Amino acid sequence: MATNAPVRDVTDHEVDFFEENGWALLPRLVDPGLVSVLRERARGHLADRSPERATLVDQAFGQSRDVARSDDAFHGLTFDTAMGRAATRLLHGVAGVRVQVTNLLIKEPGTGGHGATEFHQDFPWMPMDRSAMLTVWLALADVPAEMGSLRFYNRSHRHGILGRSFTREGDDQLTQHPWLAKLELSPPLDLLAGDATVHHALTVHGAGANRGQVPRLSFTVTYFDADALYTGTPYKQTDGLGLRVNAPFDHPRFPVVSHG
Repeated sequence: MATNAPVRDVTDHEVDFFEENGWALLPRLVDPGLVSVLRERARGHLADRSPERATLVDQAFGQSRDVARSDDAFHGLTFDTAMGRAATRLLHGVAGVRVQVTNLLIKEPGTGGHGATEFHQDFPWMPMDRSAMLTVWLALADVPAEMGSLRFYNRSHRHGILGRSFTREGDDQLTQHPWLAKLELSPPLDLLAGDATVHHALTVHGAGANRGQVPRLSFTVTYFDADALYTGTPYKQTDGLGLRVNAPFDHPRFPVVSHG
């Protein structure tokens, strides 16, 4: 791989670890020079977000959704060939992937800041007919563990769909399924800017509150099987787009990044 590539390829070891555990650490996935540009752009986008914290999600972190649709730098990263290649390799058995959503996340520290992100799965809300989906979580600045880097229950992705979280207070996956505590919890992770984690949409994951002094900044992109079919399940992102039940997600909102 060229040394000046903005995104490196994932290794065989990382692919094997992901398949076994449902998540993986990807050190220095993105070139620090590009991350520096993304970090400054992220601060601008997040400055315009609504301060309202009406939902449990809002209380856990702030966000600026679909950033790659309006920002060329984040668009370029999302559609980088190495990103599509990585997602296709990690989601064993898929021919290619589409973009489900991109997002900028901020977790504010201190009194009045954001709280913990409850342990949850991503997939139970989704209107896809298969769970081949993953999220790349990229640190845009250094994220020591005390600032709320993600943690994962190893091999939890092997237990299928466990239900929705973020619907009621104190209703996270561990409350619903106490047996999850018997699974190994990933260690606290200290991430440098440009490091990433990646997790399967069925992997139970969460994050502590930000105990640091500065906001936690990250960018996420979620990819899913390009051949997935639409189920018609009500979902804000897909409602009203004219998608056909039992047909692929052939719509500009879900572009193919890698196929065949």
